Amino acid sequence: MKNRLILGWLLLAAAAPVFAQDFPLQSPGKVNQITVHVADHLSISIAHKGQPITDHSPASITIDGQTLGERPKVLKSGARSVNEKINPVVRIKRAEIADAFNELTIQFQGNYTLVCRAYDDGVAYRFVTNINKEVTVNKEEVAFHFVKDFSGEFPMEDSYFSHSERVYFHKDISAFPTDSVCSMPAMVNLDNGMRAVITEADLWDYPGMYLTGSGVKGHLKTAFPQYVKEEKQTSDRDVMPVAREDFLAKTNGARSFPWRVMILTDHDRELLENELIYKLAAPNQLKETGWIKPGKVAWDWYNANNLYGVDFESGVNTPTYEYYIDFASTYGLEYIILDEGWYDIKTSDLLHAVPEVDLEKLVEHGRQKNVGIILWVTWKALEDHMDAALDQFKKWGVKGIKVDFMQRDDQWMVNYYKRVAMKAAERRLLVDFHGAYKPTGLHRTYPNVISYEGVRGLEWSKWSRQAEPEHNLQIPFLRMLAGPMDYTPGAMRNATQRTFAPFFPLPSALGTRCHQLGMYVIFESPLQMLADSPSNYLRNAECMEFLGPVPSVWDETRVIDARYGDYALTARRSGADWYAGGMTDWTGREFTLDLSFLGDGVYEATIFQDGVNAGKMAEDYKKVVLKVRSQDSLEVKMAPGGGWVARFRKL
Repeated sequence: MKNRLILGWLLLAAAAPVFAQDFPLQSPGKVNQITVHVADHLSISIAHKGQPITDHSPASITIDGQTLGERPKVLKSGARSVNEKINPVVRIKRAEIADAFNELTIQFQGNYTLVCRAYDDGVAYRFVTNINKEVTVNKEEVAFHFVKDFSGEFPMEDSYFSHSERVYFHKDISAFPTDSVCSMPAMVNLDNGMRAVITEADLWDYPGMYLTGSGVKGHLKTAFPQYVKEEKQTSDRDVMPVAREDFLAKTNGARSFPWRVMILTDHDRELLENELIYKLAAPNQLKETGWIKPGKVAWDWYNANNLYGVDFESGVNTPTYEYYIDFASTYGLEYIILDEGWYDIKTSDLLHAVPEVDLEKLVEHGRQKNVGIILWVTWKALEDHMDAALDQFKKWGVKGIKVDFMQRDDQWMVNYYKRVAMKAAERRLLVDFHGAYKPTGLHRTYPNVISYEGVRGLEWSKWSRQAEPEHNLQIPFLRMLAGPMDYTPGAMRNATQRTFAPFFPLPSALGTRCHQLGMYVIFESPLQMLADSPSNYLRNAECMEFLGPVPSVWDETRVIDARYGDYALTARRSGADWYAGGMTDWTGREFTLDLSFLGDGVYEATIFQDGVNAGKMAEDYKKVVLKVRSQDSLEVKMAPGGGWVARFRKL
């Protein structure tokens, strides 16, 4: 009888709720707060300036059938504060990044820990496990239970097989379907103009995270592409998963998992300055980085190698690329790209160029002209010949690779990115990922990863109307939050809504000429493309007075004013020179630009502004040169779909 009573007491104790505990953590400036609730199930609440944003959002991870976060038992907790500076190898926004946060660590019975960070511009948490064996991650529970049924801006996906080149759909959280997913970053529109942006950071050896509907008002949950069991190659570049396992990953049980991130802001302009994903990423792993050279690139694919006024037939051939090199050299561009066609895609032979292309001759010509060569490859061809191909590229003397068409972020493919970054770094090769999922910080850990696509960029103008000004004023606030964004700007053929028509071989872009110029200040890519034909740039040599010197990396960034989907006005400094750029949607706008960001002394301002007829003839612009001081201001007027740029050179 006594044993039965003891057994009954133990069963009741096992079924009883865990004693509830709250662990709040505030950011250094007391702007944001993340609270961990320990009860029957771990959950997270987030607040901004005392205003609740999410409430009791479940968080757990299931490993080898055991759910970490269910009936949690706290062993100990601790906190620390960090206030330091990061000097990035590649200066995307600034030469020095302030990294100030408070961190809470809660260790639980069962060999796992929850780590939370609170910054003044966002919050994040991650699981850390200490299991000394390989484990199977069955699932992870990440939820966002917003306090109201807010609206959001969601890049909806058709499937997990995607280039992540989406448009943003505005809908209430309750209208988010439970059988669809969206990629990230995704935005939730809070009260009083506040925004919450959801994404992840420090993703490695694990699948990417997506958002999906929960069927409950105000509640979002997450989904992940499961481990690929079987795949089918349907072309030289498309390898599609056709069967998946019932788990997410097989991985080392002693590890940290990706950060689950919410960026919070009162003003849209702050989103353009945010560097939280970079700060959360693992630090640089490369011992030598002096060889990593950002720059601008003359790109061939968008313009289909359509040169004119030359005495040779243009195409994928040596004379064409010599012409690209000469053009790049004339204007101080650091690189050219040889895109699709330089190798035989039928055989995927990366060790030999097609007969029409003499790579060794081109590399030597580029060396003499101080112009490097970057080679496009499909990811599958590179995977099949990884070491041999990279060794050959190093032997040829090329400077980097553009790896394309991955279209996946399951665990294997995420590991592929890191493997390419590491192996390319061993040969001192830059990497530009196209057909890619959103950045999560790999470019900090391996700074030779110089840029990523994962955005609906200028190339969409070749076959659609979907790279239009409103879209161009959404992506800096969302996609660019994750990291560098290889939109590939620079169209010299420009069109209004009425005059635009997609034409694949000779594309034009929606919006004005100055809208395109503005992208070189607003959009961030340390490997920034000039997408149009060298012949078109030479025909518009005055624009090259701006496009030639404009940097692709920056010492300082100041966003003057910005609103999601509508406009952006930004000033950036490189050395002693400042640049300012503006872009607007299909609504014409006027601003007064206060020049107090300039230093002492007199500056020569070279301004490119929409012409008086730019609303009808999108290529119309006007160049103005004048002298200014920091106490002056300039009137910025942009046509519908327009833009504005200026270079300020200290005299």
